[in-house]
Amino acid sequence: MISGMDGRAGIDAALVRRLIEAQFPQWAALPIRPVEVDGWDNRTYRLGDTMSVRLPTAPGYVPAVAKENEWLPRLAPHLPVPIPSVRGAGVPSAEYPYPWSVRDWLSGTTAMATPPADLPRFAEQVAAFLLALQRCPADGGPPAGAHSWHRGAPPAFYDDETRACLRTLKGHIDTDRAAAVWADALAADFTGTPVWFHGDIASGNLLVRDGALAAVIDFGTSGVGDPACDLVITWTFFAGESRRAFRAAVGHDEGAWARARGWVLWKAMLVLTEVIDTDPREATDLHRLITDVLADA
Repeated sequence: MISGMDGRAGIDAALVRRLIEAQFPQWAALPIRPVEVDGWDNRTYRLGDTMSVRLPTAPGYVPAVAKENEWLPRLAPHLPVPIPSVRGAGVPSAEYPYPWSVRDWLSGTTAMATPPADLPRFAEQVAAFLLALQRCPADGGPPAGAHSWHRGAPPAFYDDETRACLRTLKGHIDTDRAAAVWADALAADFTGTPVWFHGDIASGNLLVRDGALAAVIDFGTSGVGDPACDLVITWTFFAGESRRAFRAAVGHDEGAWARARGWVLWKAMLVLTEVIDTDPREATDLHRLITDVLADA
């Protein structure tokens, strides 16, 4: 069974080997190795040269498995770049208590590791992907909620947490300005037709090859609802000309941008409260991000 405070320690290559041997013996001879850059919600291992194994690290990430298994094949034909495809659906065992999956391996490096040289062009490609995702048929899709960690729902779900952060960070950031930006986000109700959103459009989930967007991964927080949560990359990765290019290409009304600022402000303040006394470098980066968002508003 999984052990460890964060639910990750019990997942290793030996466990993955035993799961593959028991449930997918046709792939038992393939080498298994961890990926160079892993995520938090899931652990990922290479399976041979063309596949990967993805295992949730805690109960909160389990609903994403069935959701992705069902919906990724439906979304893929409508999108301009590849997304993960499922080769096999693993089931819980005596050693590992959650469902898991085998997927095709998507080649490329993350934009976090290798930022494209032409960032404005890349920004336009990311915008095109998001607009294509929003045009995907949404009938029957999973409405925003707990499975998406409430991405795609009103940011008001995190109001209590955000106000606690504002109290904690008083004297560290412009909390009066931050409170006003947060109030604007809460007041900007989403009144459009619910559409597909990714939920975690970040540089670590965007794969790059030859300087262009090659694939988008990790749809664990995806669903149908308000796409404003997918605009946070405006501040977390783009800047200057690339930010202007992204905003012009992706569009959206002022209400969506107000909610997007709320999403990035909530998360940045929350993480800042956790690292402000322990990680000066990350705290500085978060302070810069928050200042940027407040100035943009």
